[in-house]
Amino acid sequence: MKEAKLDRHRQICRLVRWCLTFCFLSACSGVYADTIRIAVASNFANTLRDIADTFEQQTGHSLKITPGSTGKHFAQISNGAPFDIFLAADKRRPALLEKQGLGVPGSRFTYALGRLVLWSPLPGKVDTEGNVLTHRDIKRLAIANPQLAPYGRAARDVLEARGLWKALQAKMVYGENVAQAFQFVASGNAELGFIAFSQLVRHGKSPEGSWWVVPSAYYQPIEQQALLLRETAATRAFMLFLQSPQTRADIKARGYGFP
Repeated sequence: MKEAKLDRHRQICRLVRWCLTFCFLSACSGVYADTIRIAVASNFANTLRDIADTFEQQTGHSLKITPGSTGKHFAQISNGAPFDIFLAADKRRPALLEKQGLGVPGSRFTYALGRLVLWSPLPGKVDTEGNVLTHRDIKRLAIANPQLAPYGRAARDVLEARGLWKALQAKMVYGENVAQAFQFVASGNAELGFIAFSQLVRHGKSPEGSWWVVPSAYYQPIEQQALLLRETAATRAFMLFLQSPQTRADIKARGYGFP
């Protein structure tokens, strides 16, 4: 009788293991393919698109990517926007959402450290110390809105640290997010601007124009955190994918750092 019970227990364990394995393989093979809705900080949107193909090919799931400022995404999620994952440009807003019960507890992690750069498409315009900021002939300086975008807040920190925030107020043009700040400079509507270094570095290639990679001592660390908003096999698979060694290497090659 005791041996029969033991055999029964073993059969149940084997069945449970088989079911778990089947569910995992089914999710990863696309049998139960799902669409994952991701709210992503504008600075990371191109990087996410670059790595999306690998994830979709490996799992059969698809990504619906919505770029924008972290502040706007935060407001949308707080008001019930149907996103599954939030890839923010800071850690404060994901932490607030988790505290408010709008994220899966314990799912938050730093997926990249952002790097700020002062950039101009004109060779020789920006020096390696950022002293161009003191030149009187500057007409327009682009930054992201400090109230909405962490990269804008970092730019403000730099200018305040160098005693230039008030002096340059009349020359600033504000983008809703760092992607818009980049467009102001790329289009010639501003001579130079503070943007994400990742916007210049694609697949490890050297940027064009001239730039100053701002020392991290000038601004608070830009810890870009991910938060799981809706837990499914597909969303969990993506969060694991984002933390895999190969994905981290791909992210690093695009101008980001890690804690």
